[in-house]
Amino acid sequence: MKFLIVLLVVAFGVWLWRSRRPAPPPAKPRARNALPAEMVRCAACGLHLPLADAERSPRGVYCSKEHRRQIEG
Repeated sequence: MKFLIVLLVVAFGVWLWRSRRPAPPPAKPRARNALPAEMVRCAACGLHLPLADAERSPRGVYCSKEHRRQIEG
């Protein structure tokens, strides 16, 4: 009988402690207007990378200046 009373007191304490905790902050909503980056393929090695990071020339798109020099001379 003592065990049951102790268990009830502990359960009540846990319930009381959990009910008094502040609510967690709401999660930040994802940006819905963000568009995925356009991906391109390097003409030398085939690596896919964002167009904004690519090395562009009239003869192709490259992942680095070194690959551009290898192909274009």
